[in-house]
Amino acid sequence: MLRVRDLPAEALTRLFAPWGLIPVHLPEDAGIPGSFWGAPEAGLVGDRLYVRPDTPVHSALHEGCHYICMDPGRRRALHTDAGGDALEEAAVCYLQILLADRLPGVGRERLMRDMDAWGYSFRLGSARRWFLEDAEDARDWLLREGLIDRRSLPTGRLRGMVAP
Repeated sequence: MLRVRDLPAEALTRLFAPWGLIPVHLPEDAGIPGSFWGAPEAGLVGDRLYVRPDTPVHSALHEGCHYICMDPGRRRALHTDAGGDALEEAAVCYLQILLADRLPGVGRERLMRDMDAWGYSFRLGSARRWFLEDAEDARDWLLREGLIDRRSLPTGRLRGMVAP
């Protein structure tokens, strides 16, 4: 499983900069503020994404995508639990797979294998099959919210942000 230590030092900062999410890199033995699952999983507090060197990359992407996908009210009060409904959770998973292509040495195929290894569960049995065969509702949600364009490219906008 890929860990944050396997990424170039500024990769997460560059990735999340368009959305104003600021990764905070903690030492390996530190507690992780805002971690829903507990260390070494990523944590969210406000506009900060907390990670350690041993944080799985899929976890950092997942929590970062929660920040992007949540409504402005939840984002303002964000601490640990991103909330949201099942469709938003699916959209988070879809977006994290898209964003994996923007991380050097990661890519969607590797990320989906790591998601499966961690224990994400999808009706079709794997993240890859879900993404390719059963994720239209998640893609449509992201498109409707203005978070991806018709080519499935992330727009750099947060949910609830007015388009320029």
